[in-house]
Amino acid sequence: LLLTVCAVGIGGTFQYGYNVAIINAPTQHIHKFLNETWTSRYRKALNPDLLTFLWSVIASIFSLGGLCGALVGGSAAIRLGRKGALLVNNIIAILASILMGISFPTGLFELLIAGRFLIGINSGIGLCVQPLYLGEVAPKHLRGGMAMGTSIFLTGGILTGQIIGLRELLGGETSWPLLLSSSCFPALAQLVFLPWFPESPRYLLIDRGDELSCVRALKRFHGSSEYRREMEDIQRECFALDGEKPKKPWQLFTDRGVRWQLITVIVMTMGQQLSGINAIYFYATYIFEQAGIPAEKIPYVTLGTGACECLTALTCGLLIDYVGRRCLIIGGYLLMTLWSIILTFSLTYQELYSWVPYVSMTCIFAFILSFGLGPGGITNTLIAELFIQSSRPAAYTIGGTISWISFFTIGMLFPFIVNGLKQYCFLVFLLECSLVAAFIFLVIPETKNKSFLEITKEFHKLNFGRNT
Repeated sequence: LLLTVCAVGIGGTFQYGYNVAIINAPTQHIHKFLNETWTSRYRKALNPDLLTFLWSVIASIFSLGGLCGALVGGSAAIRLGRKGALLVNNIIAILASILMGISFPTGLFELLIAGRFLIGINSGIGLCVQPLYLGEVAPKHLRGGMAMGTSIFLTGGILTGQIIGLRELLGGETSWPLLLSSSCFPALAQLVFLPWFPESPRYLLIDRGDELSCVRALKRFHGSSEYRREMEDIQRECFALDGEKPKKPWQLFTDRGVRWQLITVIVMTMGQQLSGINAIYFYATYIFEQAGIPAEKIPYVTLGTGACECLTALTCGLLIDYVGRRCLIIGGYLLMTLWSIILTFSLTYQELYSWVPYVSMTCIFAFILSFGLGPGGITNTLIAELFIQSSRPAAYTIGGTISWISFFTIGMLFPFIVNGLKQYCFLVFLLECSLVAAFIFLVIPETKNKSFLEITKEFHKLNFGRNT
C-alpha cells in the first residue's frame, strides 16, 4: 500500500506542486527571452505593458489548463479506470515538457505558453484522479493516512521545485529551459512503476462487474488473509447502488441525496484556496527583507516555507487516523485565524520595534504549518469519503473545477486586494477561516474508521430531515 501511494503520487499531485514552484525561479530569464525574441522577430523592443501581459499569460495559463484537466478528470477515471487515466495523463506531461524545452532554442515563446497549458491539464487530471484512486484502494482504518499521500506528494513537489529552481542548479540563465522541461522525469517514473500495481478494486467490481480481477487486486493490496473484510464492504456498497451508473457532475446538483455533501465540497475547496495561504507566500519576501535577510539569501529562506508544508503534510498523515478529520481541519482553520490576527498587528507596527519583523516571520511559518496540518491535507481526503462509488468521480470533477477557478480568481484579484487593503487584507482571510471552521463544526460528521455507506447514512439525516 505504501508503494502504491508512491507510484501514484510521483506522477500525480507531485507534478502540480513541482510546476507551481519552478515557474518562480526563471522569471527574469523568461522576461529576457521574451524581449530578445520579440526584438529579433519584429525589429523593435517589446512594450513593457505587453511584456507584463505575456508573462501573466505564461504564469496563469497553467491554472486554465488545470481547470480543463479537472473537467475531464472524472470522466477519464470512469472510462479508462483510475490507473489507466493516470498512465495516459503522463503522455500529456511528456508532450508539455518537450514543448517547454524547445521553446528557447527555437525562439518560439508560444511553445512555452502551450507547454504550460498542457502541464496544467496534467496537474488538473492528477489532482482529480490520484485521491480518487487512493481513497478507493485504502482499507478504512488507513484511508486517512493513504489519502494524505495526495498532500504529501504535492508539498514534496513544491519543495523539490524550489530546490531545483535555485540558480546553482537549474535556475540559471542558460539552464531554465531544462528546469521547465524536467517535469518529464516524474511522468516517466510513473510510467515505469504504476503498471506493476492493480486497478482500484472498487472500480473493478462496481463499475466493471469484474469480480475475479477485484479479488486479485484485493489480495495484492491487503494480503490473502485480510482481503475478505474489504471484499464484503465493497459488495455491500455494490448491493446498495443496485446497478446505478456513475453520475455526471450536473446530476449531483439535482440529487437531494448528496445535497449537503456537495455544499461541503464547495465550501471546503473554496475555503482552502481563499484561506490566505497565497497571501502568506506573497508577503513572505517583503517580511524576510524587513527582518534584514539579504535579497540574494531569500530564495534559501523560502525553502523553509516549502519544508514546513512538507513536514506538516507528513505529520498530518501520521495523525489523521488517530485524531480524526474534524479535529484537525477545524483546529487548522482556527489556528490560521489566530495567526492572521497577530500578523495584521505585526505588519501594522513593523517599523516601530526591531523585533517585530521576527514576529511576522514566525507567523508566516506558523500559518503555513497550520494550513498543512488542517485544510491543506484533509480537504481532498474528505471529498473521497463523503460520496459513494457512483457519485465520487463527479464530486472530484466539481471540487477540482471550483478549486482551479478559485486559484485563478485569487491569482488575478489578489494584487488588487493587497494594494487596496495593505496588511489589513488578512482580516478578510481571518473572517473566511473562522466561517469555514464554524461550517465544518456544524455540518460535517467525523468519518474516521467509517465505511462509505456509514458516512452516507450520517448525511442522510441532513439531506432528508432527522426523522426519515
